[in-house]
Amino acid sequence: MNRLDCLDPVRKALIDDLDQGFAELYGTYRGLVFSTALRLSGRWADAEDLTAEAFLRAYRAVAGYDRERIAALQPRPWLMTILMNVWRNCVRTRVRHPPPDLMEEPVDSVDTGEGVEAAAERRETGGELAELLRLLPEDQRAAVVLRHVVDLPVSEVATVLGLPQGTVKSHVSRGLKRLREMTR
Repeated sequence: MNRLDCLDPVRKALIDDLDQGFAELYGTYRGLVFSTALRLSGRWADAEDLTAEAFLRAYRAVAGYDRERIAALQPRPWLMTILMNVWRNCVRTRVRHPPPDLMEEPVDSVDTGEGVEAAAERRETGGELAELLRLLPEDQRAAVVLRHVVDLPVSEVATVLGLPQGTVKSHVSRGLKRLREMTR
């Protein structure tokens, strides 16, 4: 059996046809990337921008990869790493060039067509969580979001953040402790 026969459909499609394969990669991971971006940024519009920029960078990167590199690619942690880098760059840019003082905008939410009571409860809970996550230090927020919102294993979170697993566990633990303290 050929090594390429054992690949998941996304990597196989990327090897066979970059554009078609990337469309499959996007379709498979856009929800994950967007929900992560939303939890990191706290705003729908910012999450859309982060997601678009992450996929643009991913396309540019994979276009330069050879077959072997694509075959060895782990799409989920690879995309999360790209997203984290885009997010960090945006945070740095905002610190260097803060926007003019505007009214603080609430966390955006999406209308899912659910009942009024369920939507109100979800929005309240989701908004509270997003606001609490925004209060965490950047390193703890990233670790908590990747581990508990995106549900990546600690090893993949460590890969995405470029940190040892013990450091990731510490960031997650401290972040969860702070979240618990904030909700008391």
